[in-house]
Amino acid sequence: MSALGHYLEAEGIASVAIALIRPQAEHTRPPRALWVPFELGRPIGPPGDAAFQRRVILAALGLLTAGKTASLIVDFPDDDPREAADSAWRPPPGHAGGAVDSAALADAVESELRALAPAYAQSCTARGRSTVGLSGLAPAALSDYLAAWLRGPTPESPVADMSPALALRFVSDDLKAYAQEAALAGGGRPSSRQLGDWLWNQSALGAALHALRRQLLAGDDDRAKLVAAFLVPALRVTPG
Repeated sequence: MSALGHYLEAEGIASVAIALIRPQAEHTRPPRALWVPFELGRPIGPPGDAAFQRRVILAALGLLTAGKTASLIVDFPDDDPREAADSAWRPPPGHAGGAVDSAALADAVESELRALAPAYAQSCTARGRSTVGLSGLAPAALSDYLAAWLRGPTPESPVADMSPALALRFVSDDLKAYAQEAALAGGGRPSSRQLGDWLWNQSALGAALHALRRQLLAGDDDRAKLVAAFLVPALRVTPG
């Protein structure tokens, strides 16, 4: 979007971008940009906080009053108010335990996801919605498909017109949403960092996705290697 701004300006249309990655904005030098110190995927701040999001939008639109310059990047002054850790929040227990191979990890994932089912249902009721649904599969089918990949060989796709690898990508996204929504049911308001730390460092699901990423990257299927990049966020990839 930063680069697109130059084309818009060349046609006489004033533009402003909201930048989440400052080095990228500095490299592309947009005509006007508001840099925000928020998590990727949250360019205007935390979900559900309309007042804060309005401040971000107005700050960005305010840059349109600046005259034409080579590049203007302004920092938004405040952090995401939801990023403060909540000491009252207690994460669900992880089930990875002593899983040392793929088969044991598959068992652990299935056990963990079954244990999270009541909390997920409670969360859906309390929030009145869920972001689970990209794959179109029910939670039990999501668990079965992920476990089948861990146990090998590559399972058939449970989704019509989707390759096994592409189905794995959507299933993994649904399972990440499922687990984190379930983790919200225990009270408190955990930050996204707290939720991420639990998912990637303590849960069986996180351990399984790390293992599948390594498995796909070590294989010969180029499509599966592309999908591997979506299983674990870059900031959560463990060395080795």
